[in-house]
Amino acid sequence: MGDHKVISTENISARNKFMRQLLNDIESLEYMLKHKLIEDDKIRIGAEQEFFLVNEQWRPYFEYEYILKALDDPHYTTEMTRYTLEINADPIEAKDNCLTKMHEQLNDLLYKANNVAGQYKAKVILTGILPTIRMNEITLEHMTPIMRYYALNERTKELRGEDFSLHIKGVDELTVLHDTIVFEGCNASFQTHLQIAPDDFISSYNWAQTIAAPVLAISANSPLLMGRELWNETRIALFQQSIDTRATSYALHEKESRISFGHKWASGSVVDIFKDDIARHKVMLAKAIKNNSINILERGGVPKLEALKVHNSTIYHWNRACYGLSDGKPHLRIENRYLPAGPSTDDEIANLAFWVGLMAGRPSKFDDMPSIMDFKDVKANFWKAARYGKDSVISWENNDIQVNELILEKLIPIALYGLQKLDIDEADIQKYINIIKNRVNGQNGVQWQISNFRRLRQQYKLDDSLKTLTSSIYQNQQKNIPIYKWQPINEICCTHKNAITVGSIMSTKLFLVEDTDLADLATNIMRWNNIHHLPVENSSGQLVGLLTWSHMTKRYPKKRNEKEIVSDIMVTEPFTVHSDTSIKEAMNIMKKHGYGCLPVVEKDKLVGIITNTDLIPFSNDKHF
Repeated sequence: MGDHKVISTENISARNKFMRQLLNDIESLEYMLKHKLIEDDKIRIGAEQEFFLVNEQWRPYFEYEYILKALDDPHYTTEMTRYTLEINADPIEAKDNCLTKMHEQLNDLLYKANNVAGQYKAKVILTGILPTIRMNEITLEHMTPIMRYYALNERTKELRGEDFSLHIKGVDELTVLHDTIVFEGCNASFQTHLQIAPDDFISSYNWAQTIAAPVLAISANSPLLMGRELWNETRIALFQQSIDTRATSYALHEKESRISFGHKWASGSVVDIFKDDIARHKVMLAKAIKNNSINILERGGVPKLEALKVHNSTIYHWNRACYGLSDGKPHLRIENRYLPAGPSTDDEIANLAFWVGLMAGRPSKFDDMPSIMDFKDVKANFWKAARYGKDSVISWENNDIQVNELILEKLIPIALYGLQKLDIDEADIQKYINIIKNRVNGQNGVQWQISNFRRLRQQYKLDDSLKTLTSSIYQNQQKNIPIYKWQPINEICCTHKNAITVGSIMSTKLFLVEDTDLADLATNIMRWNNIHHLPVENSSGQLVGLLTWSHMTKRYPKKRNEKEIVSDIMVTEPFTVHSDTSIKEAMNIMKKHGYGCLPVVEKDKLVGIITNTDLIPFSNDKHF
């Protein structure tokens, strides 16, 4: 959870005062490490649960403030967008039945959130990326109206100096230009924390990097974004590209992204990780801090290192080093940021158990990772896991190995040993590690989503398929069962009858021609594919016309001039609508003007078309 009491860095004097405090915090942390003032005799676990709010149509629900106010509980806080919230679970000592305790608290807090959301006709969904999010729901007006998010947005845009470019290629491909960081709000994660003894921090951090790929591969749960099948864990690419401060022209400068896996093995102490981040990344947010951390130490107090925490919260390593206080004592911890939300809390706690067990059970031969594995192999493993999930083949101790084989034969024994070493109850260990084993041998979140999505798409429109998928995720989460037991979807939950706006029923996979193409090419494309409407763009991708079969056959002779081009026969300046135009309004326009098709545009760009065929389900509805 980021600090909300931040200020913009526009004021140079304020920024430099903050920088002074940041340098003081580094000096203070060095002092505390040198004089053994950091807690080293306890291990705690913690978690941050992000979740989506959806309305009765399974789309983002924007009125978060009413729900947050009604919850009236400090465990809940805001996130980047108006349709996401976060739960901060209480840290708990890693022993006995800590996993069950964490699970019960999480279920209680989610139950409370869902009940309150229900009073506002909303629901709570746990998933890495909400399947039903659309482009028009990730604009600045959907950003949570809090200074921290506005300041982050402005500073990120300032540093980048140009629009953000998102390009993700998987089974399908998504290419988008956007002008805010709100795209990041498509993500929801389950961030887990583990307290680490100061003397073991670097060895633990490097081990956390090493195991990130297999833990991510088996936990992946975010294969869809706007109806496209992309990476197994699309969140990784989406988050990295949506808050990338680097302009395209800087690519050859090898400037490191603020969202990264890292560039080398960590060395020295945790202070060296923070120093490297300060050296590489400009200050994005500042905070007015009254107390000098060095003075606090000199008075025998414990500093919060507020400047360090603010700066650290704007650098998004997938494994993030953190400083904090528990029961008034300073501690160090690693925050695992790559795990997605969902599919169930059983799965999330299983992911936590697997990760904590691996961390605690690290064999001594992995104490010095630089002597065992090449950092670039480990980094490459992470990206493979994000792309291919359980199908990944990764490098492990200089040998290639299928990730499922690695998990079953090498990592689960380490995790079991680690959890036993922490004196965690055997019932907890068996329950949650068995979920991991069953996911390896059965299905994980990606496999369930993709198999059902493809089957739904064989019969139904994209929007109906995505809403049905989201509805089924919710229904399964209410049953509180792990993903390996989820059954195939047998019933469509939503049909066109539930749709309200054009964006819900428009066709988005289109054939297009340019205005300078040969007219014969266009007519053949229409004939070959049995389509009656063909949008026309210019070389800049702007909609400039529309070809309709009835217009062409009525107005132009069968024998066409071979030199004729599309602009000679197209309808210019066609009537257009937006994706949030109501279906009723679109029907009235088409009836009034006798149109068989309406192009749908956003920011002068074509995003879909709606035809008479799309409106057939509504033709006898009295509401239309």
